[in-house]
Amino acid sequence: MAVDWDAAAADFDDEPDHGLRDPEVRRAWASRLRSWLPERACDVLDLGCGTGSLSLLAAEQGHRVTGVDRSPVMVDLARAKLAGRDAAFLVGDAAAPPVGEERFDAVLVRHVLWTLPDPGRVLRHWRGLLRPGGRFVLVEGVWGSTAPSVGIAADRLTALLAPLSGDVRVERLSDDARLWGKDVDDERYAAVAVVD
Repeated sequence: MAVDWDAAAADFDDEPDHGLRDPEVRRAWASRLRSWLPERACDVLDLGCGTGSLSLLAAEQGHRVTGVDRSPVMVDLARAKLAGRDAAFLVGDAAAPPVGEERFDAVLVRHVLWTLPDPGRVLRHWRGLLRPGGRFVLVEGVWGSTAPSVGIAADRLTALLAPLSGDVRVERLSDDARLWGKDVDDERYAAVAVVD
């Protein structure tokens, strides 16, 4: 069943890890993002940005953000959330973002890659959007306690990243309830890969 993201936009930020309205959840994500993104101010491409919550945290840390989402309603909410910041939001497909030849220092993607039909091809395309020494910051997981579960396992994503980066680290996120606003028992992780 496909999700109507325009219809879901009004309530999207109600989830603690989407809207980041709870100060503890917000601090937890800000801390992780600070450790994953480059220390210096850089250009971040937030793909499947939704309402722009991670974009906002990146902008607050001094980064210039370009967000892309296929839902015009989500993009409107992101634009409002980041009004006055160094950020731009575009309606488009995360798999083939409408950014032309622009290059970025980081491609940030949360809970999107697993939905795409050919994640290996998409990662190769995204690699072409990164400057030399740029990085992927991919927050993914496997959700659901009954078969079939959905998502992409960390070992599979690591294998897909291996030809693109000799420097891939996986950070388990399931054990940190502060990120989700509750305890979770499924596989949630971040893969950070610096490209050659």
